[in-house]
Amino acid sequence: MMGGAGNTNPSLWWRLSWQLSLVFVGVVTAVVIGLCFYGATILSPNVALEDHITAALAPAVALDAEGRLEIRDTPELDALKQQYDGLWYVAATKNGSFVSYGTIPAAYGELAHLTYLFEGADIRGSAGTDEIASVESVETAIGELRVLFGGVADKGWPVLTLMGAVYPIYVPLFAIALPAVFLAVPRIVRRGLASVSEVARKASEIEPRRYDARLPLDGIPREVAPLVIAFNEALDRLENEFRKRQHFLIDAAHELRTPIAIMQTRIDGTAEGQDRRRLLDDVARLAETAEQLLDFERNDQATDLHEIVDLVEISRGVVADLAPLAIGAGYQISFQSEVESLKCKGSPSALPRAVSNLVRNAIDHGGGSGMITVSVSAAGRGRISVADEGPGIPAEHRELVFEPFYRVTPKSRGAGLGLSLVKQICLNHGGEVSIESSSAGTEVTIQLG
Repeated sequence: MMGGAGNTNPSLWWRLSWQLSLVFVGVVTAVVIGLCFYGATILSPNVALEDHITAALAPAVALDAEGRLEIRDTPELDALKQQYDGLWYVAATKNGSFVSYGTIPAAYGELAHLTYLFEGADIRGSAGTDEIASVESVETAIGELRVLFGGVADKGWPVLTLMGAVYPIYVPLFAIALPAVFLAVPRIVRRGLASVSEVARKASEIEPRRYDARLPLDGIPREVAPLVIAFNEALDRLENEFRKRQHFLIDAAHELRTPIAIMQTRIDGTAEGQDRRRLLDDVARLAETAEQLLDFERNDQATDLHEIVDLVEISRGVVADLAPLAIGAGYQISFQSEVESLKCKGSPSALPRAVSNLVRNAIDHGGGSGMITVSVSAAGRGRISVADEGPGIPAEHRELVFEPFYRVTPKSRGAGLGLSLVKQICLNHGGEVSIESSSAGTEVTIQLG
């Protein structure tokens, strides 16, 4: 889940899951150990050995021929006596019969014959002795045996004994809670970050030309909000710079119109012959570039994208307008349509510019001969294709020709804005533009979505 830029981003839910699991384990462990330490301070210090002592005594007890209690020497009991040389005990049955071992402190001597009365006890705090005694009950072959013992208060580890005794509590707790943490935390984190995921989705949908788009702050966690705010502020700065550039280009293109018109007037009045024709062509190209700059920038502000237009009528009109230019450049030009009329929603100002740019591009790069064909089909919302019989476009240039100011050859006519404008218009209409080219010609297709 977690090489490359993608692998360096850790999963938040995974990190929280295992970290919260560690915290949970740590807290429960600390509580268990703390309770065991607390228990060791309030329970008898003999608690560490009580099970060991009663376990050694239980198989050693028996009744003699007269029914009196006796304790036989067993390897376990002998090992216990050797290990704890200060050990003393009194073992009694419930009917009062008892036997003893070791030196019983005087303070507890009177309790020996009363041991059978206690099922369990912690005996300490007497002014007459520091000895700590305990009474425990154990089931044996002859019935319940009650054992008063001492002399081992400083032996063993009470805390570990208590931890071993309470494992039925904390082991199931770990077994149930840990899987629950791993199941619950991802859901909690996913729900908590749902608004962040929605913001990420909206960010991925921001179009390059939609400079007014901003990410929503509603429901965003307080810790993430500064990132969204900073992103929106960055978009504000980009929009401001874009508006400045846009206004500059529009103003510059407008300012070019006046000197271009003056140049055309002076050329008409002074130059003659071939020089005059060349100068007029150069000025015409300059004027066309200025108009393309204006179209390129104005297209970002298009607001008439939902009017009803007829693609057949638009294409037929463009062919009629540019036929003299195409014929004068050495081409034949034709118009074909599968349908008499093809109406759809679109811009009545932008779509004719797109088709006109495709035809002008075919005139400029079609090799100066052959047929230029403009065709309309009803595929999707509508399809318009412009084909020429020129030398074609090399494969490495076919996608780049749609970039602004890109020209296949440095000496190409025009500013390299025509096809870029076509692509922009298609994107504004939710469509796309594609190109197919070979040595037999080039066909550019506008497909409306």
